[in-house]
Amino acid sequence: MYAVIKTGGKQYKVAIGEKIKVEQITADVGQEIVIDQVLAVGNGAELQVGTPLVAGATVKATVLSQGRHDKVRIFKMRRRKHYQKRQGHRQNYTELQISSVNA
Repeated sequence: MYAVIKTGGKQYKVAIGEKIKVEQITADVGQEIVIDQVLAVGNGAELQVGTPLVAGATVKATVLSQGRHDKVRIFKMRRRKHYQKRQGHRQNYTELQISSVNA
């Protein structure tokens, strides 16, 4: 059984037992959270698609860790104009382990 969930402005296809990294969620490590924005639920050949959400469907997940991704380096340059700009950015994330999918 799998589900397509929406969190942090992005969509993720998740199944029971998977670990995913999503945009930061304010929750403590070890806490169980419930994601109720479920766009689709599939089980083998069956597929329930919501309009836009599947009514009554939830996904339970446990917070494994909070962290920061590797640095993304941004370099801008205009040739022959003596313009160079360097920036860096590290995005926060929350690592989740999916424990159950309820349709």
